[in-house]
Amino acid sequence: MKLKIKIKKLRSDVKLPAYALKGDAGMDIFSNEDVVIQSGERYTFATGFALELSEDYCALIWDKGGLGAKGLKVFGGVGDHNYRGEYMVCLGNFSNQAYEFKKGDKIAQLLIQAVVSAELEEVKELSESVRGEGRHGSTGK
Repeated sequence: MKLKIKIKKLRSDVKLPAYALKGDAGMDIFSNEDVVIQSGERYTFATGFALELSEDYCALIWDKGGLGAKGLKVFGGVGDHNYRGEYMVCLGNFSNQAYEFKKGDKIAQLLIQAVVSAELEEVKELSESVRGEGRHGSTGK
Protein backbone atom coordinates (compact mmCIF):
# COMPACT_ATOMS: atom_id res chain seq x y z
CA MET A 1 0.00 0.00 0.00
CA LYS A 2 1.34 3.44 -0.94
CA LEU A 3 0.32 6.43 1.13
CA LYS A 4 1.13 9.98 0.00
CA ILE A 5 2.51 12.19 2.76
CA LYS A 6 3.48 15.82 2.39
CA ILE A 7 7.00 16.63 3.57
CA LYS A 8 8.61 20.05 3.83
CA LYS A 9 12.36 20.69 3.79
CA LEU A 10 13.22 23.28 6.40
CA ARG A 11 16.76 23.75 5.07
CA SER A 12 18.00 23.28 1.50
CA ASP A 13 20.81 20.85 2.39
CA VAL A 14 18.60 18.34 4.23
CA LYS A 15 18.59 14.70 3.14
CA LEU A 16 14.97 13.60 3.39
CA PRO A 17 13.95 10.26 4.95
CA ALA A 18 14.06 7.33 2.54
CA TYR A 19 13.49 3.59 2.47
CA ALA A 20 16.76 1.69 2.03
CA LEU A 21 15.05 -1.34 0.46
CA LYS A 22 11.69 -2.02 -1.13
CA GLY A 23 9.25 -3.27 1.51
CA ASP A 24 11.11 -1.79 4.50
CA ALA A 25 8.85 -0.75 7.38
CA GLY A 26 10.87 2.32 8.29
CA MET A 27 12.47 5.15 6.37
CA ASP A 28 16.00 6.06 7.39
CA ILE A 29 16.46 9.47 9.01
CA PHE A 30 19.85 11.10 8.41
CA SER A 31 22.09 13.40 10.42
CA ASN A 32 22.41 16.94 9.09
CA GLU A 33 25.59 17.62 11.06
CA ASP A 34 28.82 16.15 12.39
CA VAL A 35 28.34 15.22 16.07
CA VAL A 36 30.16 13.20 18.70
CA ILE A 37 27.98 11.75 21.47
CA GLN A 38 30.06 10.89 24.50
CA SER A 39 29.39 7.80 26.60
CA GLY A 40 26.46 8.44 28.95
CA GLU A 41 25.30 11.53 27.05
CA ARG A 42 22.39 12.22 24.75
CA TYR A 43 22.04 14.53 21.77
CA THR A 44 19.00 15.88 19.94
CA PHE A 45 19.32 16.06 16.18
CA ALA A 46 17.27 18.54 14.17
CA THR A 47 16.09 16.57 11.12
CA GLY A 48 15.32 19.56 8.92
CA PHE A 49 11.90 18.32 7.83
CA ALA A 50 8.25 18.62 8.82
CA LEU A 51 5.33 16.37 7.82
CA GLU A 52 1.65 16.70 7.10
CA LEU A 53 -0.26 13.51 7.88
CA SER A 54 -3.95 12.77 7.50
CA GLU A 55 -5.80 12.33 10.79
CA ASP A 56 -5.77 8.53 10.50
CA TYR A 57 -1.95 8.33 10.71
CA CYS A 58 0.97 9.17 12.96
CA ALA A 59 4.75 9.14 12.55
CA LEU A 60 6.90 7.12 14.96
CA ILE A 61 10.63 7.61 15.55
CA TRP A 62 12.41 4.29 16.20
CA ASP A 63 15.90 2.87 16.62
CA LYS A 64 18.16 1.61 13.86
CA GLY A 65 19.04 -1.99 14.75
CA GLY A 66 22.75 -1.60 14.06
CA LEU A 67 23.03 1.49 16.25
CA GLY A 68 21.14 -0.24 19.05
CA ALA A 69 23.65 -3.09 18.94
CA LYS A 70 26.38 -0.47 19.50
CA GLY A 71 24.63 0.95 22.58
CA LEU A 72 22.82 3.89 20.97
CA LYS A 73 19.14 4.26 21.86
CA VAL A 74 16.49 6.56 20.39
CA PHE A 75 14.29 8.28 22.91
CA GLY A 76 11.34 7.77 20.57
CA GLY A 77 8.40 9.95 19.95
CA VAL A 78 5.04 10.12 18.27
CA GLY A 79 4.30 12.74 15.64
CA ASP A 80 0.55 13.27 15.66
CA HIS A 81 -1.32 14.18 12.49
CA ASN A 82 -1.80 17.79 13.58
CA TYR A 83 1.91 18.48 14.33
CA ARG A 84 3.57 20.63 11.66
CA GLY A 85 6.89 21.40 13.33
CA GLU A 86 10.38 20.04 12.77
CA TYR A 87 10.90 16.41 13.70
CA MET A 88 13.68 15.86 16.21
CA VAL A 89 15.63 12.70 17.08
CA CYS A 90 17.11 12.32 20.55
CA LEU A 91 19.83 9.65 20.74
CA GLY A 92 21.38 8.39 23.98
CA ASN A 93 24.79 6.74 24.11
CA PHE A 94 24.67 3.83 26.57
CA SER A 95 27.96 2.34 25.38
CA ASN A 96 31.30 2.85 27.14
CA GLN A 97 32.81 4.90 24.31
CA ALA A 98 32.08 8.02 22.28
CA TYR A 99 30.22 7.60 18.99
CA GLU A 100 30.81 9.89 16.01
CA PHE A 101 28.14 10.79 13.47
CA LYS A 102 28.94 12.46 10.19
CA LYS A 103 26.47 14.45 8.11
CA GLY A 104 24.46 11.94 6.07
CA ASP A 105 24.79 9.05 8.56
CA LYS A 106 21.63 7.17 9.50
CA ILE A 107 20.43 8.06 13.00
CA ALA A 108 16.91 6.60 13.32
CA GLN A 109 13.90 5.28 11.44
CA LEU A 110 10.59 6.95 10.64
CA LEU A 111 7.57 4.64 10.64
CA ILE A 112 4.16 5.75 9.46
CA GLN A 113 1.38 3.99 11.33
CA ALA A 114 -2.38 3.91 11.11
CA VAL A 115 -4.09 5.21 14.23
CA VAL A 116 -6.96 3.46 15.96
CA SER A 117 -8.71 5.63 18.55
CA ALA A 118 -9.94 3.76 21.60
CA GLU A 119 -12.87 4.49 23.85
CA LEU A 120 -12.03 3.55 27.44
CA GLU A 121 -14.72 1.91 29.54
CA GLU A 122 -14.06 1.92 33.27
CA VAL A 123 -15.05 -1.37 34.95
CA LYS A 124 -14.78 -2.79 38.47
CA GLU A 125 -13.22 -6.11 37.31
CA LEU A 126 -11.43 -7.45 34.23
CA SER A 127 -12.07 -10.90 32.78
CA GLU A 128 -9.79 -13.80 33.73
CA SER A 129 -6.92 -14.83 31.44
CA VAL A 130 -4.27 -17.53 31.37
CA ARG A 131 -1.56 -15.04 32.31
CA GLY A 132 -3.60 -13.05 34.81
CA GLU A 133 -1.43 -10.53 36.65
CA GLY A 134 1.85 -12.32 35.83
CA ARG A 135 4.62 -9.82 35.23
CA HIS A 136 8.04 -9.99 33.56
CA GLY A 137 9.23 -13.55 33.14
CA SER A 138 5.91 -15.07 34.16
CA THR A 139 5.72 -17.07 30.92
CA GLY A 140 9.27 -18.43 31.19
CA LYS A 141 12.59 -17.65 29.56
